[in-house]
Amino acid sequence: MKKRIAVLVSGGGTNLQALIDAQARGELGGGEIIAVVSSKAGAYALERAAKAGIPGYVLPRKNFDSNRAMTLALVEMLNKLGIDLVVLAGCMIIFTQELVDAYPNAVMNVHPALIPAFCGKGFYGLHVHEAALRYGVKLSGATVHFVSEECDGGPIILQKAVAVREDDTPETLQRRIMEEAEWKLLPRAVALFCEDRLAVQGRTVIIKGE
Repeated sequence: MKKRIAVLVSGGGTNLQALIDAQARGELGGGEIIAVVSSKAGAYALERAAKAGIPGYVLPRKNFDSNRAMTLALVEMLNKLGIDLVVLAGCMIIFTQELVDAYPNAVMNVHPALIPAFCGKGFYGLHVHEAALRYGVKLSGATVHFVSEECDGGPIILQKAVAVREDDTPETLQRRIMEEAEWKLLPRAVALFCEDRLAVQGRTVIIKGE
């Protein structure tokens, strides 16, 4: 049976587009994106979903008095949609424990650095790349991991390194990490999940058949 996927977004949706493109090529391991949920009305990601014929939903953060209240509403929505896998693709909300409890080892996030470097609270968007350049690292990259109660602290599924160039700005590094790592890793991780090839043992994710 096809795995039913919901993608959570807040902005432009470039990682969502990578998933939509992979689905069009038949590269999501038989999974199907059946919902895109945005924490902001008017997010361009919703237009990407509409163009691909995927239903879009808006759950505005400002409508809730806490992240927990929003998380509970989200879980209720996902349950009604019969979701098997939740993918955070540039979603700027830190959801509370209820989401992890409802979907253990079935909530995935992509982070634009090699965790455990440059991750956790405050490390999002360009802030991650600014920190990497400030530190002077020679390699950065991207990580796809399962979401746990700790921000960016869940078991790592896939990682890919990207070389940092001497003339990089946060913007050029961000773009190259997206193109060379994020847009490749995220569809691959989703496909592995949908093929039932991921097993979590403690902090380690085993990829079956590799």
